[in-house]
Amino acid sequence: MKAHLHWNGVHMRTLQTSIDPDSTALRAVTLPSVWSDDAAQALVQLAPAEGGPVRLASESARWVEMIDTTPHLPHSPQDAPPVGRGLSCLLLMQQMAPNAALWRNEPDGQPGFIIRLSGFVQDGIFATEHFAACLKLACDSLRRLDAARRPYRSGDLPLFDDPAPRGDSDGPAGIVLLTDLDACLAGLGLDYDSDEGRAIATAITRFTRLVAHAGTATPEKAFSCPQAPDLEQASIAISAATQSLSGLATIETGFSSPGPVDALLDVESCGLGPIFSLVNSQGGLRPSTLERLAHKGLSPEAALALTLDGQTPLQPAGAKAHALMHDAVLPFCDHLPALPEPETDDLKEKLGRGVRRPLPMRQGGFSQRTSIGGHRLFMRTGEFEDGSLASLSLTPPRESPMARGLMECFSQAVSIGLQFGVPLEVFVEQFAYSRFGACGTVEGDEMASYATSMLDYAFRALSEAYLGQRMPDAPAESGEKQHEAPMLPFGPEQDGPSSRPRNRKLRLVG
Repeated sequence: MKAHLHWNGVHMRTLQTSIDPDSTALRAVTLPSVWSDDAAQALVQLAPAEGGPVRLASESARWVEMIDTTPHLPHSPQDAPPVGRGLSCLLLMQQMAPNAALWRNEPDGQPGFIIRLSGFVQDGIFATEHFAACLKLACDSLRRLDAARRPYRSGDLPLFDDPAPRGDSDGPAGIVLLTDLDACLAGLGLDYDSDEGRAIATAITRFTRLVAHAGTATPEKAFSCPQAPDLEQASIAISAATQSLSGLATIETGFSSPGPVDALLDVESCGLGPIFSLVNSQGGLRPSTLERLAHKGLSPEAALALTLDGQTPLQPAGAKAHALMHDAVLPFCDHLPALPEPETDDLKEKLGRGVRRPLPMRQGGFSQRTSIGGHRLFMRTGEFEDGSLASLSLTPPRESPMARGLMECFSQAVSIGLQFGVPLEVFVEQFAYSRFGACGTVEGDEMASYATSMLDYAFRALSEAYLGQRMPDAPAESGEKQHEAPMLPFGPEQDGPSSRPRNRKLRLVG
């Protein structure tokens, strides 16, 4: 942090940040002091790539002035106050911000606004009037901008030709997207995975569409929602007040997808997605978690005591709840992010297309040192996030360079197969009980007392560790004893230190 200043009475701060945390090219970012560092990074993403310091005041002034200088709509009072002040205040309160296309003034993008629903919850009550005014301001701004730009897009010369009247073929004038739904429900004391939570979400979605479609060729009717009487009454009032309006451009509605604008608004969960974790990345309780605990009459200390007692004061929503919420609001949305598939199904689809599953940056696994017929073998494993086997390394340290090289290449081939989705069972079935030297008595692991080869021991050990299946020793054949070397003391290596645990069951937690 470098400096502090004021903008329109708002206390500001300046910090050095960049889009890439590992980048050394930092840019000075000035934004409200109550905004998070993630919002500063999002502001850098929205700002032009080339340039010096990034100031929220100057970045937002471009699109605010662009809208404020457009003519009023025909149905608006000519003495109506400028919209720029209202747009700036909503941005400073992190209640509404333009989408990336409007922020960057992209000519081919669809302009729009993203509204953070949790910003309209005050003392456990949804501020319906404030929300309706915000929606109307967003829709009027988009329609004014569309009316000013449309003649240029149609090919008319605005200085000499009267612009053609707007038709249905011109498409929507913009889009209004909602976000941070789960945090909004938390502020209202509702669970995401509940009938009442879905009813309130549906009512907010329908109300948004009703305001956006008022005065268009496809107006929405007032709706009934006993769980949200304020939204129900407001929908009736708006429907009655806008019956005389007509000819307005359509505004699409829906929920947002993850992007820099959501980070700028400091949302807890993008769009309609649930908040899957009760804690944030720093290990503290999320604001939504504190809200839900407060509505249950629990302090964080009381919730911790219940958790230590084996109870579950709060249960995060899962993929099934997300699907139910998606289906509930789908009929009332023009734009809705695709419902993500479960992680396992998505993984199977990727593997079916021949995509390699990436290894985690920090892996769990175990190290095992054994001796098979007097021949030393070091085995190390790596794991995916779900604990399944991801990689294998087999090293016979005292064998010939050719034997070590072949074993290392074999380990890499098995690891690649595992990462491309080959089941471990296939490798176990293929290589367990394989017979070649070295073979003989196993020292250092109680799992086996005799192995017909190093691969026999290795894959039977993997079967017990990762498949939960202990495979018995194969009977020794008369000719196999010739491969067994003289027994060596199985103590610490004399030619170098070793940090590998002798017990295969000891896992290295990543």
